[in-house]
Amino acid sequence: MSTRKDRLKKLVKVQEQLKALHETRHATYLAAAATADAEARELVAHFDSDGALSGLFPDLYHRRIANAVVRKDTNLESARQEVALIATATARTNMVERAYKEVRRRDERESSDRERLDLIAQKRSEE
Repeated sequence: MSTRKDRLKKLVKVQEQLKALHETRHATYLAAAATADAEARELVAHFDSDGALSGLFPDLYHRRIANAVVRKDTNLESARQEVALIATATARTNMVERAYKEVRRRDERESSDRERLDLIAQKRSEE
């Protein structure tokens, strides 16, 4: 029984680490999307300003803006996928935690039952 408890305890730890990994990846994708969005906005603002080199190289600016928008969209999609993985990892973690707590309670109950039986046996042998 305790080996199952130990395995479940380790599994809870692994599931929590997996959940943390997905949360970190989600945050990274959101940060990358925000960076790409800021870059696109900056390029658009620079493109519209007077005296910018955008008049000489409009294709370059348009390509960089388009690439930034594509990066933003790609990162947002990846972040949405990570949200689904976070939900799955959370559900699995909760399920394993419940199983671990149940096994731990059962072990504690059995241990206290054994202690009571030992006390009863001692009292009977003393009589």
